Amino acid sequence: MVATNRDKLIKQSVIGEITSPLGGASPYLVDPDGRLSHLPGVGGITYNLVIGDPACGLAADHVEPGVSISNFTNFHGQPGPNRALNQYACVGNQAYVVSGEAKGEVGRVTGKHGGIEHVLIDFPQETLEKLVIGDKIQVRAFGTGLSLNGHPQVTVMNLDPDVLEKMGVVEKEGMLQVPVTHRVPARIMGSGIGQPHSFSGDYDIQLFDRATVEEFGLDDLNIGDFVAIIDAEAAFGRVYRSGGVVIGIVVHSNCVLAGHGPGVMSILSAANGAIVPLIDAGANLRRVFDRLTG
Repeated sequence: MVATNRDKLIKQSVIGEITSPLGGASPYLVDPDGRLSHLPGVGGITYNLVIGDPACGLAADHVEPGVSISNFTNFHGQPGPNRALNQYACVGNQAYVVSGEAKGEVGRVTGKHGGIEHVLIDFPQETLEKLVIGDKIQVRAFGTGLSLNGHPQVTVMNLDPDVLEKMGVVEKEGMLQVPVTHRVPARIMGSGIGQPHSFSGDYDIQLFDRATVEEFGLDDLNIGDFVAIIDAEAAFGRVYRSGGVVIGIVVHSNCVLAGHGPGVMSILSAANGAIVPLIDAGANLRRVFDRLTG
């Protein structure tokens, strides 16, 4: 087990409500080859896409698994409450339904989606059936400020310490060995590049170059997969950095829009080879959640 500063962390409530999916003035999406599609997208309650399910091959664009929440309260005209929800909620945090028929049910945060600024929650199927758009969900945010003792070169973000403990991370010769399902070259990372921080949101794996998809076996990405982005860094925003590694979690489905694809939320970043990704086909958030409840 990697030693951390978890005993110094603050646990604090943040809250949101289940969002509605959004429609545009035109229903059409245009892919890089000029083909038109009309597909479901972000928001709402998604009953048949959960962590562990395929992220690719779906009739979908940016679809988020489980439940999507936002905080629509403005403070002095600013969306500060939703920023807090998105910046402080961490993957693995417990999320409590506090209104409606499903009041008292408990789920877990699975990720965060930038642009739309949603926090994504996993619930059992029977709970999904009871939830309605507008129900309020309160997250016990825990993990902001997490760091690894003896590894100052590694930045941790968006991660509940309980998840870190169950991921199978191993210290060896001063480096961290991290199980991942795939290695992803930074050259195909798209939407989300250039953001000033990585404490909310995600960035997308573009899957439009067939040769790269086949070389790295990216057709079988799943929601919740831990992946390693090679030659990248995300400590102070998302950048290309030779020798760097970013560990992330796949948070939403593939997309048809140019520059987009399965979204990855960053959880670990190092610029100098301190992270060594090890391929493990089972390295998925579903396995971690099973370990937490098993």
